Amino acid sequence: MKEIEFILYVKDQAKSKDFYTALFESEPVLNVPGMTEFMLAENVKLGLMPESGIVKILQNKTPDPATGNGIPRCELYLKITDIEKYSNNALAAGAKLIDPVTPREWGDLVCYFADPDGHVIAFAETIRH
Repeated sequence: MKEIEFILYVKDQAKSKDFYTALFESEPVLNVPGMTEFMLAENVKLGLMPESGIVKILQNKTPDPATGNGIPRCELYLKITDIEKYSNNALAAGAKLIDPVTPREWGDLVCYFADPDGHVIAFAETIRH
């Protein structure tokens, strides 16, 4: 694979763009009507696509993503090195705290949040190899 991109369907592209800009302390690498993209790592992007845009592609072959708004539909598990910084950024950006920073049995220190659309974001820092 040359590049990996994960795309979240969002209710309000501008609101989600502002949220993720604050969360990552980084401007998007692309921000045009219908798609916003953030570079998460080399060759890895997070895209934000309006629900209304994907509905045109889905053509009623699957449920309208808007019917699941606020219901967790995915989890972004992001391995980072400064969990307190990202936890604080999430709160400052307006994320809903689901579970605070806690050591997990699989060896990571993890906290969980929900973004404005209910997508779950986990920040994880390895504490045990």
